[in-house]
Amino acid sequence: MYVIFVVAIALVAGLLFLLDRALKAVQQGRRRRAAGVRLAAAAALAEQAARQRRAAADASAALTTVLPAIQQGEQGPRRVP
Repeated sequence: MYVIFVVAIALVAGLLFLLDRALKAVQQGRRRRAAGVRLAAAAALAEQAARQRRAAADASAALTTVLPAIQQGEQGPRRVP
């Protein structure tokens, strides 16, 4: 009789341990999924910003090829009397 009682307590303790591990695994999976979603959103935002910077650089380069910068030549600094 006592042996059955000890085995039942050990079985319940083992089941509670397994339940605890399963709940922790589920919680960790949820956290990882949420972090993945945040990472994907940040990557998309960074890619959009990079595209905008590239477009601005291309527009600037195109403007410079059409309208070159004014060359100053070999003049020294201007002096104000």
